[in-house]
Amino acid sequence: MNIVCLDLEGVLIPEIWINFAEKVGVEELQATTRDIPDYDELMRFRLDLCKKHDFRIQDIQKVIDTLSPLEGAKEFSDQLRADYQLIILSDTFQEFAEPMMRQLDWPTIFCHELVIDEQGRINNYKLRKPDHKRETVKRLHELNFNVVAAGDSYNDTTMLGEAEQGILFCPPQNVIDEFPQFPVAKSYAQLRNEIDAAMSEMQDR
Repeated sequence: MNIVCLDLEGVLIPEIWINFAEKVGVEELQATTRDIPDYDELMRFRLDLCKKHDFRIQDIQKVIDTLSPLEGAKEFSDQLRADYQLIILSDTFQEFAEPMMRQLDWPTIFCHELVIDEQGRINNYKLRKPDHKRETVKRLHELNFNVVAAGDSYNDTTMLGEAEQGILFCPPQNVIDEFPQFPVAKSYAQLRNEIDAAMSEMQDR
């Protein structure tokens, strides 16, 4: 049995923190794992900035409510789910993901949780598990699933490496240069072709 695992931000939806940063005019909040590969370091940086500027969950959710999936993402996701089992593995948070999942017709997603006080201040976050994308693929292997995985950035590469086939989707050049072992897809059509080819190869084994 084969499963597709996809990253969320940068693959199916816009980068939430980047859009929030542009809306509130705080350039430092545009940093992602493309800039700070260590996820805990990145999140501590973001939470410190939110505390400094007194940004609350309501402020971020208002911006999320204005966003839509990337062009073509809904059709790509629908067609993929018609042919394969799909799990989205994301380092976003349940509190951020829900509006996007609604627009994508509720695909299965594994992500993290925020720790929020009664006034809406984000005080901390709870990881589902450290390196949870890779760990999820490992658990799927234990259940005798084969996995094709796709993502766009540093925090996806351990997942891609653990999968039978990893694929980079519209990554920055520095990620392409550092991880030449992964094929690169620059459109949903190319990504679907890579997934189909990997699935076909696994079927023939």
